[in-house]
Amino acid sequence: MQVYLVGGAVRDRLLGLPVRERDWVVVGATPQEMLALGYKPVGKDFPVFLHPETRDEYALARTERKTGPGYTGFAVHADPDVTLEEDLLRRDLTINAMAETPAGELIDPYGGRDDLDNGILRHVSPAFTEDPVRILRIARFAARFSRWGFHVAHDTNRLLRSMVASGEVDQLVPERVWAELVKALGEPDPVRFFEVLHGCGALDRLFPELAPLYPPAGHASTAAVHAALPVLQAAVRLSEEPAVRWAALICDIDNADPTALDKPRLTALCERLRTPNACRELALLALQYRSQVHDIESLAADAVLDLLMALDALRRAERLDDLLLVCEAEARSRDAGLLDYPPARLVLQARRACLQVKAPAGKHGPEIAVIMRARRIEAIKRMLA
Repeated sequence: MQVYLVGGAVRDRLLGLPVRERDWVVVGATPQEMLALGYKPVGKDFPVFLHPETRDEYALARTERKTGPGYTGFAVHADPDVTLEEDLLRRDLTINAMAETPAGELIDPYGGRDDLDNGILRHVSPAFTEDPVRILRIARFAARFSRWGFHVAHDTNRLLRSMVASGEVDQLVPERVWAELVKALGEPDPVRFFEVLHGCGALDRLFPELAPLYPPAGHASTAAVHAALPVLQAAVRLSEEPAVRWAALICDIDNADPTALDKPRLTALCERLRTPNACRELALLALQYRSQVHDIESLAADAVLDLLMALDALRRAERLDDLLLVCEAEARSRDAGLLDYPPARLVLQARRACLQVKAPAGKHGPEIAVIMRARRIEAIKRMLA
């Protein structure tokens, strides 16, 4: 039995990045032998085990054979005769198809180290086309490693385009699309994720709402393509929260075509992608109220209170903070030299003024609400004075 460190841990160590997870491949073993050594089985579709002490994942070396459409149509063969090279061959990219021995010796049968050094995202074998999730994964890796100038190899991009043309991309279920999208939104350069999808033609199929923001593939400079999502690009510098970046993306769509999204259309988009409630709610608030936030200095005190109540700002401070970051990102997308964002300060000051208002004693029911509203408006007037 031989054990090798594989995949992302090897790649990230070579890049000088922190290694957060370690995955291992076991060659020459059977499930029974793993159980006898105390490993705990966790794999459903193929033999994967947890180390009894470290809880790292150890998978038996395996090969895969395409048996049907989509990313679930595979037959898995795990056997002691499967070699390390055969196991690495089924992986998506050469930079993810490297292994290390326990002594630290690099095993690189498919040129992953050279591609890592040269910033190339290249498929390992033609079997890359058998799994449509790889379209999203390669775009996500481009977003992760953008700072080093990583780009998709030309041959690999041709494979991506063939997967789109053949309809393989249409086999992706919404939950899987969102799972990859939310990971991409958390990467250092999520704008790059959409650029890669645009470049291979997948953007039209997966996110048709975004397609009009981009010129036809091959008809614009790289800089012009990268400028297609300015609010998202600005949001990246303000927050790592996927919900903030998702709402910023919605702002980009709305700014490009104010008729493209209204509340029902945005709700339908979020339902199609199975978007979590937190992301959906923040995006809806940004779509409906960001203009009022931008213009808060021109609002009367009663309108400021109405805005705060519509945002549920007195109860949900964290969500309000996130919305203000989205609004600031939009402001910075229009003025790169912006030093601060005064509307955020005014919104928070108005909120504090309202929270300091005391409820009247001896009053009941609707009468309290009327008095509280009047007192809050007066508090906001004093704050604005």
